[in-house]
Formats: sequence, structure tokens, C-alpha cells
Amino acid sequence: MQGDTFLSAVQDRGDYRSKDEAERASPVVLALLGAHVVGGVRSELAARLPETFALVLLNPLQAHEPLPPERFVRAAAAWIEGATERTAAWDVSAVLSVVADTAGEKLTNELLLQLPGGYDLLFGRPRGAGTRR
Repeated sequence: MQGDTFLSAVQDRGDYRSKDEAERASPVVLALLGAHVVGGVRSELAARLPETFALVLLNPLQAHEPLPPERFVRAAAAWIEGATERTAAWDVSAVLSVVADTAGEKLTNELLLQLPGGYDLLFGRPRGAGTRR
């Protein structure tokens, strides 16, 4: 996937008026995600992303502890220019749902296993009752 294709998908998913909004959110969300996933899962995801975004994912900030989804959104709000927690939740879901589409079901499930419960909703992949939370 090319960078413009990825950003266009985020723009569509986020229903943004311009690609600039997708460009503003994507690196932040991917850097935060990269701080939470490790090993082969992170490498495999990076291989499926456009090079620019793969580098962001592979060179993340270091998380001292896994953030629950609510704190992940708050962290994104702090780093995305002009964002509030409400708009950051939208931004995070727009980016992560495109990441899930790019990754495919198997890799997305592996990503979700490395993250605290509740991220399934941010990825646009809600789990049914009785599955891992």
C-alpha cells in the first residue's frame, strides 16, 4: 500500500474534509500503537504499511505500561494538534480501522492479543460476548 492510498483510506474512514486531517492523526496514532506492540507482530504490521508509516511504527515512543483504550485516546489527544478527547477518539478509530483492514484478520487478532481489553472497538472489530476482553 502506498502512503497516499493509506491516507485516502483514513480520510474516507474518518469522513475528513481534507487529507491534511488524516496526515495530522496517522503518525501520532501509529507511534502510540508502536509503543504497545512488540516482536514479530509489530514487524509484520510494519511490512504491510507504507514505508513512511512503517518507520513511525517501528520507532515509537516507549510505553512504560500498556495504556487502556481510554488513556490511549487521551494520549492521542495530547499529541494531535487541535484535538480534544472526543475528536481524538474519532481520529484513533479512523486510523486503527484502516490499520486493521491493511493487516487482515489474522494479524489484527494477534495485535489485539498484545493490547489491553477494549482495543477491539478502536480497531472497528468489536468482539462478541464470551470472547477475550
